[in-house]
Amino acid sequence: MVEGSMTQGAGQGPAMRTETLRDFRVPVTEPVPYGVPGALPEEAPVYGEYPAYYGEGTPVPPQPPVPPKPSVPPQPPMGRTPDADGPAPADGDEIDEGYTPTHRDLPIIGRGGPGDTVQVQYVPQEPPAAGPGPLYVVGDVHGYLDELVHELQAQGLIDADRRWSAGNARLWFLGDFTDRGPDGIGVIDLVMRLSAEAAAAGGYCKALMGNHELLLIGAKRFGDTPVASGAGTATFQAAWLLNGGQRTDMERLEDVHLQWMQRLDAAVLEDGHLLLHSDTTAYLDYGDSVEDVNDTIHELLNRNDADITWDLFRKFTKRFAFRDEETGPQAVRELLDTYGGGRVVHGHSPIPYLLGEVGTEDGDESRGPEAVNGPHVYAEGLAIAMDGGVTMAGKLLVVQLPLND
Repeated sequence: MVEGSMTQGAGQGPAMRTETLRDFRVPVTEPVPYGVPGALPEEAPVYGEYPAYYGEGTPVPPQPPVPPKPSVPPQPPMGRTPDADGPAPADGDEIDEGYTPTHRDLPIIGRGGPGDTVQVQYVPQEPPAAGPGPLYVVGDVHGYLDELVHELQAQGLIDADRRWSAGNARLWFLGDFTDRGPDGIGVIDLVMRLSAEAAAAGGYCKALMGNHELLLIGAKRFGDTPVASGAGTATFQAAWLLNGGQRTDMERLEDVHLQWMQRLDAAVLEDGHLLLHSDTTAYLDYGDSVEDVNDTIHELLNRNDADITWDLFRKFTKRFAFRDEETGPQAVRELLDTYGGGRVVHGHSPIPYLLGEVGTEDGDESRGPEAVNGPHVYAEGLAIAMDGGVTMAGKLLVVQLPLND
């Protein structure tokens, strides 16, 4: 298998899982082989002893004599309410119209002697936990909304009403939200809403751009416009249908979905993990830093050019760059040396394919997807694969990093 191969999706029924074949197929006219932090609240002041109003060396006025305590508390005059900290004038006393009640934070000359002050201790609320919350990653979803909800709830990231319930946790989706499964637009809607809810709770929910985002953008924008595929003439519309495109998704696709997908980053570095969608070194074609890669891809998409978008899609369908025992670890190191981090975490290539284990044609999948119960760590421990093969009756993976392996 060459790295440049692409995978074909079969079956268009929205209620059925569609088998992922080993290669993407691109329709051709001639047979050619084709391989954001919100500001933290300011620290609340802790008040200590308030100073007296007399400077050092300044004589202190004598204390007034303390009147004997009356047997019955005097009642305030009409219209006068006793202050909580100072007594109201007794009957017969002249009321000063400029009278200002004593506030709790003013110094009081106490009975113990001149210069005594009131100790006022402010007890602040317990501040939120310092530092970022736990980090989670989600593999390829491909329209399987119910499976996604189940796994997010199992990890305590959303509640029974599908609302964010993980506080300051961090959640990254590795791309490929649509195609093959029944409700790709529902998946996007959920992720967009969780992004806002997580941010309000002090965490975040973010996503990377996968090759199927590029495919759906191209199919919506360019339809049957011919593109120079490098293997003859192709169209985004035909490629999208061949790779599991669901017509119900296209019917529900709105501008807000397109804009959201177009703005997704292609790579990110989190806690020493280089998060990517595809297991390919094609990212190196777009920049020498994570920021350069993302800026370059955004700029190219903003050109709204069918051939340029197709070239992006073609490069990010490449796979298996890390699988070979001899060359794989070196390919991972090249990415890590360029972009940083100690491990690459990716989706895109289903774990059964990476293991060489796929279901048989008679439907017996006991050797393949059903055996996937967690991420696949390989390439001398430098790469973590997160596509559990949900489109192949496998498992949709939601995992907390770092792994204890």
